[in-house]
Amino acid sequence: MNVVLMSDSHDNLPMLHKAVEFCNDQHVGHVLHAGDLVAPFVTRALDKLKAPLTIVYGNNDGERKGLEKAFSDKIFEPPYELELDGRSVIMLHDPVVLDALVQSGRYDLILYGHLHEIDIRPGPPIVVNPGELSGWLSGKSTMATWDTETDEIKLVTLN
Repeated sequence: MNVVLMSDSHDNLPMLHKAVEFCNDQHVGHVLHAGDLVAPFVTRALDKLKAPLTIVYGNNDGERKGLEKAFSDKIFEPPYELELDGRSVIMLHDPVVLDALVQSGRYDLILYGHLHEIDIRPGPPIVVNPGELSGWLSGKSTMATWDTETDEIKLVTLN
């Protein structure tokens, strides 16, 4: 399965639209967002996504009631564990417990965000911070893909 990994979109609707278009064109199997959507109006872009979506809250997701209403069964408190294609995944926003999660040996993929910096480490476990989808800090709007069969991670730049 091809999975898209993203984080820190920070209300950048044009980049979210580009990300959704990429996901739909590539027929991805699932999209994981590691937090900081920011406001519920981002559903305007993400509602067009054809793949299932899983999100964890980030530190800038202040309008939690609105986000919970907009993404009811798709948004969770981090750390959030799930299984995709028989692979164990944990999602978080702030990497404060990252080293402990890596050392635990419990996960195939650890996805985090918050730092707005690309961090891709081959596994086991694979550790990915896909950078910032928003591009507000670095000027680069990035996300990543993960092939659950080969464990290949590819960085995708949208601008």
